[in-house]
Amino acid sequence: MKVRARSGISTALTLVLLGGVGLTRQRAPVVYTAEVDGIIQPVIAAYLGHVIQQAAAADAALIVITLRTPGGLLDTTRDINSAIIGSKTPVAVFVGPAGKRAASAGFLITMAADIAAMAPGTHIGAAHPVSGGGEKLDEVMAKKMASDTASYGRTLAAQRKRNTALIEQAVTESRSYTDQEALTAVPPLIDVVANDVPDLLRKIDGRTVTRFDGSSHVLRLAGASMQAVEMTWAQRVLSSIAHPQIAYMLLTLGLLGLTVEFWNPGSVFPAVAGGICLLLAFFALQVLPVSYAGIMLILLGIALLILEVKVTSFGVLAVGGISALFFGSLMLIDSPLPELQIGLRMIVPIVLGTAGVILFLVRLGVQAQRQRPVTGASGMLQEQGKALTSIDPGGVGRVQAHGEIWTATADEHVSAGDTVRVVDVKGLLLTVKRA
Repeated sequence: MKVRARSGISTALTLVLLGGVGLTRQRAPVVYTAEVDGIIQPVIAAYLGHVIQQAAAADAALIVITLRTPGGLLDTTRDINSAIIGSKTPVAVFVGPAGKRAASAGFLITMAADIAAMAPGTHIGAAHPVSGGGEKLDEVMAKKMASDTASYGRTLAAQRKRNTALIEQAVTESRSYTDQEALTAVPPLIDVVANDVPDLLRKIDGRTVTRFDGSSHVLRLAGASMQAVEMTWAQRVLSSIAHPQIAYMLLTLGLLGLTVEFWNPGSVFPAVAGGICLLLAFFALQVLPVSYAGIMLILLGIALLILEVKVTSFGVLAVGGISALFFGSLMLIDSPLPELQIGLRMIVPIVLGTAGVILFLVRLGVQAQRQRPVTGASGMLQEQGKALTSIDPGGVGRVQAHGEIWTATADEHVSAGDTVRVVDVKGLLLTVKRA
């Protein structure tokens, strides 16, 4: 009886253990997803780094980054790629949906992924480096930057077994590739074309991927659940600021706020708001390809509008100021990409509105300066009053002026009750004339 009891207990324990193992094996894999839609800049790098850390902590089966971008900072791109290469969890970059693209920095990020995927109708490439400050590079420096970026792209391609020649041409010749061109190249640039993320997971389920360090990993994605990781509120705000139109608005509002404060010292709010707007604009402009000539033209335009009120130019300075603001706004972002351009629908209203506000404020300031004083001795000049006593020429009498009774003298005879006008003030003695 004891032997049978022990045998039954052993069997029960074995079944429990096997059941636990079965439950462990049946647990559905988790795929972490992230979405990048915009310029590649430090906020995006921080966001993707957080996603990779979360996926590693949750032992996720895969990270899928849906990417659509016109490009961005090369240093930030290297940071993102380093995070992808060092990720414990395999990373797939999916360029989509249809009709979108991953250009420049986005192309290099796609090449760094364990799985590079594109949606039908998308394209990648055009990764030729440009100066982030918008200044014209000399030929030697341009070649150095292109060569450095091309060698970086070749390094990624060699480790990922992708087409090094096409990657180099994307950098040195700004070539772009459609989804079919990238997939059918020998060797290919990408691994798969998929309609969306679920379709991508179905197509790569069971595929063996070679990690950057040479190790192999089999993707087990059957029945996988997707866990979307969104940007934090602060990251969304900072990322939206790094947009050409937002940066342009912040720059103009900041300059306008400081102009208001200069003409009305002590208002405080315009200076504080203007300073914050300018700092946020500078944060955005360090990410964008900015033309310093455009910034200088905008500053010159504001200066000319201020001078228009003080200098008699018959409108020449005003026309010059508005023209400088307009052309400076057009030149502010030095990039051929449509996503980075500031449209005329935004430039024209802002230029006219800024010019109108500045002219109005400066005119008010000049008018206030031209008004005669109303306090102190200067405020007494040309004031009218009433003679309380008669005043002989060179003599002294009493007058009421400015709501007060004063001692007064005159160069002519003034009778009591006459209306007089103050022409001079010396201490407490007024010099008056009959009005």
